[in-house]
Amino acid sequence: MKRFTVTLLCFASTLLSAQGLNSKKEAISSQNIKVQQVHRSVQQDTDRIFDKLVALRRSFHENPELAGNEKQTQEKIKKYLLDLGLEVNTDIYGYGVIGILKGEKKGKKIAWRSDMDALPSDYADPEAFRSKVKGVQHGCGHDIHMAVGLGIAEVLAKNKKSLRGTVYFIFQPEEETFKGAKEMLNNGLLTAIHPDEIYGLHVTATPVGQIMVKSHEMFAYQKKIRVQLKNRLPEDETNRLTKKISNFLIRLHAEGKPWEIQSIVDPTIGLTNPDTIFKDYLFTDGKFNAYSKNNEFFLETYLYETNPSNLDKIIPGVQNVIEDSGYKNELFSVSFVQGNPTVINDEKLTQSATEILQNIYGKNTVAADYGQVPFFNDDFSYFQQKIPGVYFFLGGSNFEKGVIAMNHAPNFQVDEESIRTGVKSFSSLIIERLTSN
Repeated sequence: MKRFTVTLLCFASTLLSAQGLNSKKEAISSQNIKVQQVHRSVQQDTDRIFDKLVALRRSFHENPELAGNEKQTQEKIKKYLLDLGLEVNTDIYGYGVIGILKGEKKGKKIAWRSDMDALPSDYADPEAFRSKVKGVQHGCGHDIHMAVGLGIAEVLAKNKKSLRGTVYFIFQPEEETFKGAKEMLNNGLLTAIHPDEIYGLHVTATPVGQIMVKSHEMFAYQKKIRVQLKNRLPEDETNRLTKKISNFLIRLHAEGKPWEIQSIVDPTIGLTNPDTIFKDYLFTDGKFNAYSKNNEFFLETYLYETNPSNLDKIIPGVQNVIEDSGYKNELFSVSFVQGNPTVINDEKLTQSATEILQNIYGKNTVAADYGQVPFFNDDFSYFQQKIPGVYFFLGGSNFEKGVIAMNHAPNFQVDEESIRTGVKSFSSLIIERLTSN
């Protein structure tokens, strides 16, 4: 009788455990279905507003405004956000705009940043909707960035009932002058809003439909170095000395040429290859600006270094080159006279964001980035100094159509399907990050 009782109790216990396990599985399955439904809704909403966003992007493209002059751009963004029912703040700095979307439930506070300004440029623009403003163009893709940011705002506003927490949409002026982000922070941005995380992107020459990201530095460290001498050197001596300095300031990975920026999309040596030429390098612009001022002689050039631990070695190293070349008594100083912070992605957030996007939209949605891009940088880095954040590259090229999204270059074009990719992907990312621990 006892054995039967024990057996029966064991059976009952097993049955209850199985029922509990099934209940948990059903709860997880139900949750997964809800998650899938939310992201299907995101995709559907993105598709519904896509043509409107393309038209908006083209309006921005036709009417570009330089840094510090983004008045019409601000008005368009402000109206769009107000029409969505968001709170809007335009009092932080310059022509910046902050849109605030509060979800139905409490949760995290996440910021999305889009830059607004255009470039001074007379490069050829192949678009039918080219700039109407002489000498000013959206030749860096900020018109795409604004369309994506507004698209995310609209998609999330349509899904407000499923949102936990608050989303801040920061439309930042004066990025090209590396001023806007710092000034927004200096003028009380983080008193007005309190984000736990911040995200942003830049359209680039990689293929449309692809997002690229990596932890830590996305760009090389850019520094302007100045040599100050007592007297002007003859031209031949100047050329010999600057050549020696350039030879000292060069280190290449696998004998690559990282200054050939078009190679970032090359699958054999570009950013997506683990053995990319765009890692572990140091080089200069190749030309020195030589000039006299107040009876002193100056030599200046820009350098690009991927490893921050090497930066402190550069000044004493150049001093040694100059002294060894016989100019010890002529040397006043060697110094860095310009050097902005670089974009550095938070490691944990980058990993989380990559996993979220790949789980929802497939493994090929996010490509690993193994290098650091020279020449370019972004003042998004100032936000990252205060708030953990991730900065993405959004592919904008369509090589079959001859569309090459090489920033700051003639015939710069962007496949507008990148808007669809950006809106759906990053709307989903924000939804998932709002609910994460």
